[in-house]
Amino acid sequence: MAVADQSNVQSGYVLNDWRPEDPQFWESKGKVIATRNLWISIPNLLMAFSVWMVWSVVVAKMPAIGFDFSVAERFWLAALPGLSGATLRIFYSFVIPVFGGRRWTAISTASLLLPALGIGFAVQNPETSYFTFLMLALMCGFGGGNFASSMANIAYFYPKKVKGQALAMNAGLGNLGVSVMQFVVPVVITMGVFGAVGGEPQQLSDGGQLFIQNAGFIWVPFLIVGTIAAWFGMNDIADAKASVGEQMSILSRYHNWVMCVLYVGTFGSFIGYAAGFPLLMKTQFPEVDVLKYAFLGPLVGALSRSATGWISDKFGGGRVTFWVFLGMIAAVYGVITFLPTTPEAADGNFWGFFSCFMALFFLTGVGNASTFQMIPSIMKQEIPRLMPNLEAANMQRTIERESAAIIAFTSAIAAYGAFFIPKSYGTSISMTGSPHGALWAFLGFYALCTVITWIYYSRKNAPVPC
Repeated sequence: MAVADQSNVQSGYVLNDWRPEDPQFWESKGKVIATRNLWISIPNLLMAFSVWMVWSVVVAKMPAIGFDFSVAERFWLAALPGLSGATLRIFYSFVIPVFGGRRWTAISTASLLLPALGIGFAVQNPETSYFTFLMLALMCGFGGGNFASSMANIAYFYPKKVKGQALAMNAGLGNLGVSVMQFVVPVVITMGVFGAVGGEPQQLSDGGQLFIQNAGFIWVPFLIVGTIAAWFGMNDIADAKASVGEQMSILSRYHNWVMCVLYVGTFGSFIGYAAGFPLLMKTQFPEVDVLKYAFLGPLVGALSRSATGWISDKFGGGRVTFWVFLGMIAAVYGVITFLPTTPEAADGNFWGFFSCFMALFFLTGVGNASTFQMIPSIMKQEIPRLMPNLEAANMQRTIERESAAIIAFTSAIAAYGAFFIPKSYGTSISMTGSPHGALWAFLGFYALCTVITWIYYSRKNAPVPC
């Protein structure tokens, strides 16, 4: 059966014949279609990350515009998008085979209009309740949830030989949303971007003014364009259809849970470090203007992820992941070495600390790409072993379905790093006066991940080499 005629709005967006592992099909038809879907997916995912993380900027400015919430209350506003985003990812992991990639990308992108518009209106009203802000913070988690469905969707489009790079580009350039937000929002809240339509500025005690509403409103036109582009430019894959019950089979796959641990070590570290890096710098090196440097960590991590997927495609994801975790152990040890004994002691070295953290962000990006490359390779070996009686076509569909679901599910579990890493810093500082305890715990976890990777995937005669 030929690929559906895309000029027919009623059926043309559904690909009834999709065989990316067939070289002739891929070169003649599949590659062009997959590339188009990827390049529509990337900016939508970038906006999702921007909306997910935007609350941290809004919270920082709330006291200046008259919202006198306590430190604890503001902490919860900053933390809730991480918690809700990670939880939503669990549900978003299973939606692509139910709704279709095109439909869900359009729906999930449009859903981001709720927190974007809500923030814009709420901050302009000094009577807005804390509960309302809690709900808006939770809704920002829609952006975090989108990652799971976006990665699952793109996984269906590409053959194994280039799947690692495709997923790395989608995730890495999508992750850039954190840095884009950190660049854009501090600029747009200082000017009346939308004129009278955008509302009046908030007056500051020093005579200045801010347009905090622009932190939400600035994304609205781009979200509308992204929703339209997804609806009319992307495709649903007929063979990707499956019920939630069929997809739940991944919960019985042993290597799903092993890869959850490894992805917590890579993506969980990236998003957790991105969330906690500015605060860690500020508490340990109070003399440094951290806003000048905070964006560089997420930027390095996102770019390294998007640019290094080919390494895993060439050398094997398991081998690359093993060396990534060894590098992360060394980088964390460097961070610990360059930290001051206490913030008041002034015996640390900021540039040594900063350089080690840049290495850490770079390695998380490489590891994000390599762990996602491992999953399809693992399932290509495991499904024939677990289900040897499946005929070839059904076996390939099962491999693709379970690989996509595991990619999404592991991303859901790992996203809790956005909450737990900053919280670990805070707990360590409150208990001991320094973040050293948290960092030693992270180093120990990376050592565990190194051992797991070596035992299962990278050593000679590994049970599932990849």
